[in-house]
Amino acid sequence: MRQLFLVIIIWLWVLSPIKAQLQESFADGDFTQNPVWVGEVEYFQINAALQLQSKGPAVTGSTIHLATESNLAVGVQWEYYVQLAFATSSGNYAETHLISDGPDLKGATRGYFVRMGGTEDEVSLYRKDGSTSTRIINGPDKTIAANDNRFWVRVTRTTSHEWTLELDVTGTRQNYQLQGTVQDARYVSSAYTGVVFRYSQANAQRFFFDDYSIKDISAPAIAKIEALDARNLEVTLTKAIRQAEAENQSNYLLNENLRPTSAQWLANAPNQVRLTFNQDFNTGINKLEIATLVDQSGNEAQSLAGAFSYSPRAAPGEVRITEIYADVNPLQDLPAAEFFELYNRSNKTFNLQGWQYSDATASVATFPAYLLEPGAYVIVCAAADTSLYKPFGPVVGLPTFPSLNDSGDEVEVFDNTGQRIDFVRYSNSWYREAAKREGGWSLELMNVNSLCTGASQWKGSENPRGGTPGQPNSIQIQDVEAPEVRQVYATGPDRIIVQFSETVDSVQAANAVNYSVTPGVTVQRARRTGNTNTEVELLLASTLQPNTRYAVTVSGVRDCSGNVISGSQAVALVLADSPVAGDIVINEILFNPNSGGVDFVEIVNRSAKYLNLQNWQLANKEAGEVANQRTISTQNLLIAPGQYLAITTNTTVLQAHYPAAVPERLWSMASLPSYPDAAGTVVLLMPNGAVADEVSYRSAQHFKLLRDAEGVSLERISLAGPSVEANFHSAATNVKATPGYRNSQAREAGIGGASKLELTPKVITPDGDGVDDVLLLQFKLPQAGFVASVQIFDASGRLVRKLAGNTLLGAEELLQWDGLKDNGSKAAIGYYIVLVNLFDLQGKQETIKETMVVGGRF
Repeated sequence: MRQLFLVIIIWLWVLSPIKAQLQESFADGDFTQNPVWVGEVEYFQINAALQLQSKGPAVTGSTIHLATESNLAVGVQWEYYVQLAFATSSGNYAETHLISDGPDLKGATRGYFVRMGGTEDEVSLYRKDGSTSTRIINGPDKTIAANDNRFWVRVTRTTSHEWTLELDVTGTRQNYQLQGTVQDARYVSSAYTGVVFRYSQANAQRFFFDDYSIKDISAPAIAKIEALDARNLEVTLTKAIRQAEAENQSNYLLNENLRPTSAQWLANAPNQVRLTFNQDFNTGINKLEIATLVDQSGNEAQSLAGAFSYSPRAAPGEVRITEIYADVNPLQDLPAAEFFELYNRSNKTFNLQGWQYSDATASVATFPAYLLEPGAYVIVCAAADTSLYKPFGPVVGLPTFPSLNDSGDEVEVFDNTGQRIDFVRYSNSWYREAAKREGGWSLELMNVNSLCTGASQWKGSENPRGGTPGQPNSIQIQDVEAPEVRQVYATGPDRIIVQFSETVDSVQAANAVNYSVTPGVTVQRARRTGNTNTEVELLLASTLQPNTRYAVTVSGVRDCSGNVISGSQAVALVLADSPVAGDIVINEILFNPNSGGVDFVEIVNRSAKYLNLQNWQLANKEAGEVANQRTISTQNLLIAPGQYLAITTNTTVLQAHYPAAVPERLWSMASLPSYPDAAGTVVLLMPNGAVADEVSYRSAQHFKLLRDAEGVSLERISLAGPSVEANFHSAATNVKATPGYRNSQAREAGIGGASKLELTPKVITPDGDGVDDVLLLQFKLPQAGFVASVQIFDASGRLVRKLAGNTLLGAEELLQWDGLKDNGSKAAIGYYIVLVNLFDLQGKQETIKETMVVGGRF
């Protein structure tokens, strides 16, 4: 308690205003200014010798006083000249009040004074405690016993409160004699100093006082050292110091080996110096040595030393929660006690004293002192459980430890200022394995340097013991790959989704400056979205126009490991248009794959619009009704004009069987509707359930001369033609199927002018090579309802194939001849006549005759 009291006293002294030293010779002949003396001024005068002389009333028992302001109290020397032109006695003496808390020196003040004279004719030092005075240095008797006493007095008080009283009775100021010493520290501040004269009638004007000086003799000392940050110190001295020594960098030494890079003396606070170093301070106690400092009075201090404590402040994320053990049963090989783990990912050492841990119920636990070094782990548990975890690694026990709920809870860690350093809101779904969710396993952060949070960053421990307390986690992902833009699509006229290859940092991802849309669209806001945190939604200030090509440019976005996207990545964007039936059609069907192969259905966008396949479906038919719907994609899936997309259950297998398949035009679904080998129907549905296209097939459609139809698809011949049997043919034998690219049998038939029938091509070579294998007969009639009979004759007029007999036609109809006779044999090379008899609704007959050629390749 006494030490605390002394510290308070010292600080009161250090922080008190410092008044200039006093030098009063009365040479100006005036004691009412420079400095101002107060009290019974009418009883004092400046005589011809320019001394302060008494002139009080000539009344025995009179006491007069005079005071002036003085704040110096410690590390001070008082010196003055006195003449007492009489023999001193109990009623005739003088007092110099060195320190006083008030100006009425005759009253109940507190401080110290020197009494000169009295019964013992001595010079002594007294302490004044209000109305009581105590002699603390008793000077030798009879030192001033003459009838006319002329002498000098010098009193010294050190900063350690040792008082020395000296007297020079020769009047020369050269022969001081020690009167005594004492240790006294009761009063360390002052407001006034002055003189008190007590006399009998004859001595009213026989007191003379001159050359009073109060000089600060204390050397500067260190009052306080404070770390402003990791590399800057503020040193406060007990008094103002000279600039030259204060700014000499070689005067300072930190921790025995480090000099400051700069030393700044503060003119507005001349007792302070600010030091800057090029290394961080040590966590804990640091020692500062100062070689020499000189105060403004010339007092020199040497070999000063002081210490200060420093603990760097952690920034959020510099200390991470890296492991959580909440559900201890059934046990694996860890103690039956909850813990969480902290990891210092910075290059600084942090003192955890005063840090706090809180859970979802706002229960708080406070950390004791503990130094967490760079790259170090520490286990945090209840104080009672520390012995259980000491074999595993460093451990800190908390007097109270809020329980970690098995199903999920919050773990928050704050520093001693209340700043949140890390936060985890976990769930038992984060274990990712049902068995580990039952208990006995810890959750581990997979990348301790990750900038991201949430389920994607955590997983159940893979260590057989059930966890890795105090050690590197069993799961460690080192990510050095920068994120890439995988896909960009519009979810509306004013909203765009940017999809990245991995989880991205929410701060950078939400910075709208990192995105631009050209031409002429401003990104108003950005935010990370989606369960996987790999998507960013952009809100636009203006709307996109359908079927217009835009460029979305992304830069500056980083992943959870801090890897920044390479340069600026630009991706094309088109706002999808609204579909109608027939925009996208079924283009190819493989329903009888090779052994080990897979079915596929190819669709093609034959419109001029960009369309989105999200929530489109493939189906089949049962009992004439659409059934067994399967969603093609729940995500955005843009298909451009003229683009093909082959849909299957295994793109890898499909690519292996058909190496020419275009990988980026293959799409995998979990399952396809059943498409039997013998016959079936493929139905394509739009998101609203409407039929976009429908194709029925039969295995008998395959080219009759095929040796084996297994693994051969049926291809649409005319992209613009109807989805009828006649518009499909076996793929060329050299490819068997064309998933993701133009059909081997593709050709466009067209009727110009007023002709009702167009044959394409006029020369066919039905050999299955995919080049002009079939003859298409395309009808374009004034209206539906015509009845047609179609026959093929050779050049000799013999009937070789009957294609249609009294067949009802639509306004536009397509028939196909595969170059085979009715008996299934291949027609010979030569000219052939196509004879068509049309009957309209009124029974009127029209005959159309066209010539074509069956050729061969040599």
